[in-house]
Amino acid sequence: MRTLHEAVAQCRTLVVEGPDGINRSPLLAELARAGFMIRHPRGRLHHVDPTRPYRELLAAPGPLALDGAVIHELVYGPLRRGHSRVTWIQALDFAEAVAERQGALLHLTDSGREADSEREADTGHEADTESEADTESAEAAAAYDRAFRTLAQHVPVVVLDARNPGPPIRAPDAPAFQLGRCTRKLTVSW
Repeated sequence: MRTLHEAVAQCRTLVVEGPDGINRSPLLAELARAGFMIRHPRGRLHHVDPTRPYRELLAAPGPLALDGAVIHELVYGPLRRGHSRVTWIQALDFAEAVAERQGALLHLTDSGREADSEREADTGHEADTESEADTESAEAAAAYDRAFRTLAQHVPVVVLDARNPGPPIRAPDAPAFQLGRCTRKLTVSW
């Protein structure tokens, strides 16, 4: 599975993850139009078992798209606080739960942001705060790559460029018109 279209056709569960600053709304809207129920975890991660809200959401029937935060915590926890509240064992268990539900992880990237950062570095037009933000962004992108490489051993991972997501997802085929197949007379009474 390499494209979003293949993931939509083959998966019942899609978990959308990616670095800060990438707009997920257009992708989530496309998934909703394709028949996926969109779920966002409520509030902060649980302090004892951060993956519990996600396991509860995975119990829902039908096609499901989660706006994830498990891998986000795995990446940004060490960068911002020095440690992650999500352990690798919990992240691997979560990946296996997604795979058991015929799911995949959607790794959002932004190739345009990386190109913009490289152009600014070449011209030398960076402020100190922008440099710190760029450093965190680069570290986060590398950490996401490592995390998804590891999790790909347990669940399919589809990499999507947020600036070039590809053609729109086709909506599922409409069900056949059922009343048109009836040969007998239909009577409706009050």
